[in-house]
Amino acid sequence: MPPKKKRPVLHAATVLALLAGSAYLTVELRKEEQAKAPAVQAVTDSPLLESSNGQMSGAQKWERLKNPERSVLLGEDGQVLATFTDGARTATLRGPSRTFTEAANTKSRVVTDDWVRLMPEPWRKGAEKEKWFKDWFKEFYGSEEDDIFAFAFQYMEGAPVKKDDEGIAYAGDASFGPLNPEGSAGGDLREELSDFYDYLGIPYTFRDGTSVQPEAKRTRSVDCSGFQRLVWGYRARYPLRASDQKGDGLPRTANGMARARIGTEIIPLKGVGPKDRPRSIDVLQPGDLVFFKLDQRTGQRLDHVGFYLGVDTDGHRIFVSSREEVNGPTIGDKGGTSRLDGNGYYASTLRSAKRL
Repeated sequence: MPPKKKRPVLHAATVLALLAGSAYLTVELRKEEQAKAPAVQAVTDSPLLESSNGQMSGAQKWERLKNPERSVLLGEDGQVLATFTDGARTATLRGPSRTFTEAANTKSRVVTDDWVRLMPEPWRKGAEKEKWFKDWFKEFYGSEEDDIFAFAFQYMEGAPVKKDDEGIAYAGDASFGPLNPEGSAGGDLREELSDFYDYLGIPYTFRDGTSVQPEAKRTRSVDCSGFQRLVWGYRARYPLRASDQKGDGLPRTANGMARARIGTEIIPLKGVGPKDRPRSIDVLQPGDLVFFKLDQRTGQRLDHVGFYLGVDTDGHRIFVSSREEVNGPTIGDKGGTSRLDGNGYYASTLRSAKRL
């Protein structure tokens, strides 16, 4: 990627302070049993892996599973230690348990030992034998360095502002966007079009050479797709496109992300009507992007995106997204509970899912 203007530098001490100092992300021992591993389709042989902190001693084995095609690393007791999906850079690693809450907008609590990270390359069958993966795995398995979940919760209501050495605030309470002057006349309450560089308040140059300037009225704001680009792209380093046009990065809009040939389709997009709601969402894995059809005014376009967190302590499947009703990122109940199960507002408007 070409150099970007005023890119915040996140020192290790700053990153660790986010986890230690935030009132919105706590760590506790998980009491629930691990879910049973899915049925085995095939078994591959490979050397044992270990992490930099010495975890994962004992026997391990790799299994190949289908729908989607993926490799699962199992511990000696059969517990799932990590999952890697063909064609996707997203990896789900087992680690210390954490509790995610948003007291301002919901009583929902997600207790999880899933840590979602991006690998440097998309997964492919047999990649466990390759040097790039072994080096990456050794560095990140068992690491408590901020992952995708931690990044997301650094933008919730009341989250403290974090600045880099240049004084640029790269984390802290995010809004959805400025108030819409036409909102009282039946339009949306808040304006969309706030991207990650608006939140940061800095100019940005994309890989294709396109340069953009932030709008002052959108400072500290990200709409639904802008939030995903802030978390996955700017913070986690997934490539970004300047728009929905050609390219191999994460597009600008929810519709562009859903239809782009990036990552791996987990729930294929069949259509945007009510009859196109997925019959089952059991295939979802923490970190998956989920796409919705909320507004009939947008025709065939999907118009909302979030990502799946997992099951909360009440047994509901929870996702996080930036929404105008809450005015920012949320797992909350205002404007519709953030649940993918049942027949609520978001559950009934879910249309597809993708693993980056």
